[in-house]
Amino acid sequence: MTRHGALYQDIVPYTSRYYDKGKFGRMFANLPAFAQDSPKVREALKDIGKKGGIMDAKDDLAKPPAELITNADLQVNNPNAPVMTAGMTFLGQFIDHDVTFDPTSSLERQIDPEFVENFRTPTLALDNVYGSGPGASPHLYDASDGQGIKFLIEPLGLKGKENIEKFDLPRNTQNTALIGDPRNDENLIVSQLHLLFLRFHNVLVDAVRVKYPSKNPGEVFREAQELVRWHYQWLLLHEFLPQLCGEQVVNDVLNNGRKFYSWHNAPYIPVEFSVAAYRFGHSQVRPSYRANFGITSAPNPAPFFATIFDFNADHHSPDPNDLRGGKRAPRRFIDWHTFFNLGDGSTRPNKLIDTKLSSPLFQLLGFAGGDVISLASRNLLRQLTFSLPSGQRVAHAMRMKPLEDDVFEDLKGYKVNFEKSTPLWFYILKEAEVQHMGIRLGDVGARIITEVFVGLLEGDNSSFLTQNPFWKPCLDCWEPYRTGKHFTIADLVRIAEGKVSIKL
Repeated sequence: MTRHGALYQDIVPYTSRYYDKGKFGRMFANLPAFAQDSPKVREALKDIGKKGGIMDAKDDLAKPPAELITNADLQVNNPNAPVMTAGMTFLGQFIDHDVTFDPTSSLERQIDPEFVENFRTPTLALDNVYGSGPGASPHLYDASDGQGIKFLIEPLGLKGKENIEKFDLPRNTQNTALIGDPRNDENLIVSQLHLLFLRFHNVLVDAVRVKYPSKNPGEVFREAQELVRWHYQWLLLHEFLPQLCGEQVVNDVLNNGRKFYSWHNAPYIPVEFSVAAYRFGHSQVRPSYRANFGITSAPNPAPFFATIFDFNADHHSPDPNDLRGGKRAPRRFIDWHTFFNLGDGSTRPNKLIDTKLSSPLFQLLGFAGGDVISLASRNLLRQLTFSLPSGQRVAHAMRMKPLEDDVFEDLKGYKVNFEKSTPLWFYILKEAEVQHMGIRLGDVGARIITEVFVGLLEGDNSSFLTQNPFWKPCLDCWEPYRTGKHFTIADLVRIAEGKVSIKL
């Protein structure tokens, strides 16, 4: 199973402002690092992010997973968010895997982002789903019909809520998922989200065939692929970003342009985005989830509740009592009613964006003895490894008022000046907490993320924003009370799972 929080190779940093396609780079190349690398600074970062430390929500993992969801007394240090649903956390993870992939790893020395290869094309084009297409990645596609333009999926032979037939990703004999990005099998939820996009593509292939019976298989594939990509880009721009960053910020960037993210030849991925701002989602992860409501096609269906990761679970078990990926078993499927608003009142929220992370994330799976296994500590060490500027410096560079020192009171005891020169990731989490009560990102975080995503769409000649900025989704919204509203992830779920028939 791919490890969460794997890091990067190291080379002494440069600070130029222009980058080649496929590289990571810097938005604020002229700003100094938030701290000099020293044993004292490293130990402080590890301590801030350690299990039981100031970032640990201290969830009582001895309690049953269902009780962590239903008992408000167990959520005092880790409150729910009132707006974003639990599934948006994993949609965010899926989007991240679409634009960035670097298989190298190190915690030690400083890195020049320009020399860290991004093995994912920096576009929102679903490279993580399509691979290199049917010709170069035939193992992803189903050749049983002689055309090989639909994705392979594996029926589980059972039904979940609403009698929806359930599937799994295709796997080899060792349960390794045959998909375009191994990270999308890291946990059950993102694994099943990847599956949703496979099924969405397959539905659209069938719809294109009906509308254009004379098109050859290659033409059908390209038409369906464009529809999938554009609907995905639309929901990112019109649902995900407004909820996360605020409509005002999104509209300002769309209408008045980007101010801080630019490139010379082609878009790149800024480390201020990938290593700091876009790691907001780690704060939204719940300690446990209701994966499904049980196998409804079997007698006495029982819901499957589990923690996101259980460090003590038997990793050799074919069906461990957590939501790790890389496993196939009858109960390991997702009913999306918990994760997105499908209209039946079953939806659960994610956690607030703040400086607390759910406790399972402080003991990551799959790392060797002696490795730092706390996700928070690993994220903080990344700030040093990549020589990222402080949140205060970035706020000044953006002509924004930085947070006051006193909001970082819990950092003063480390005596390394973090209250005045705060690691960017920690600053962005605190900013959301202070400015918007953790409901959405604050000034710096929202601006970085919005500018990068809008920039990636504007820099991609095949995106809907470049090809046809007035395009709107051609697939109807399934919810009758939302007539005239925009296409959302809930619509994609209903279409992919066959609850809504479509006609192009």
